Amino acid sequence: MDRNIFGDSQRMPMKNPKAVFAVILMIVAVIVIISLNPFTTIGAGERGVVLRFGAVAPEVLDEGLHMLIPFVQRVVKIDVKVQKAETTAAASSKDLQEVTSTIAVNYHIIPTEANKVYQNVGYLLKENIIDPAVQEIVKATTAKYTAEELITKRPAVSDAMKNGLNERLSKFFVVVDEFSIVNFSFSKQFMEAIESKQTAEQLALKASRDLDRIKIEAEQKITQARAEAEALRLQKENISPDLIKLRRIEATMKAIEKWNGIMPKVTSNAMPFIDVKTDD
Repeated sequence: MDRNIFGDSQRMPMKNPKAVFAVILMIVAVIVIISLNPFTTIGAGERGVVLRFGAVAPEVLDEGLHMLIPFVQRVVKIDVKVQKAETTAAASSKDLQEVTSTIAVNYHIIPTEANKVYQNVGYLLKENIIDPAVQEIVKATTAKYTAEELITKRPAVSDAMKNGLNERLSKFFVVVDEFSIVNFSFSKQFMEAIESKQTAEQLALKASRDLDRIKIEAEQKITQARAEAEALRLQKENISPDLIKLRRIEATMKAIEKWNGIMPKVTSNAMPFIDVKTDD
């Protein structure tokens, strides 16, 4: 009985062969799609530049998952986050002093223009664009100031360099976020001259302060002397014969108060005499 059933099942025709073929076709398609990997993911702070048969396409892919056409499209990921570049530039000041500057720049690519940056510059943005632009701007700006002004007017120099660099890099769709002059280096002779000048200015300032102090002290003494002279003048004006008599009487009374009643021992015959007579 089992054999008959088995034999009958072998003779049964396959039901709906088109559906089976469709399933097989779908399975093959999925395998092919997975093997071709037509998906790409753009990470945070990145943009995707689409290459169609090697040519840069006008669209720029934002962050997230995107589907590509296999064998036709390819994606190049471009970093659009803020990046830092440090460049050393040599230049000459307005007074022909040699100046070596260390410049730090924070910059980023305009995200919507990432495809144009890749097409015109490529990956080596710092080497191809940033460093040469910094060199040119530093030379042009430094030549407008004397060496001393580069030190005393450093904020103005930094702003001028930043504005010039921003204008130059905007043609390449790059924005300067921060610009700072890390250091100015001058020749040894110039630094010694600056030090000598500062020392001379400090000595001159000290001498000026000392002179002001002496003048003030002299004026104080003159004022004091004038006050004392005025006091003596007023005292002289107030002296009268009656005041003189009063002072004599006061001196005599003090002498009597101090006398202990004992006659002093003297070698002469003169007797001590206390004048208590007053003139009328």
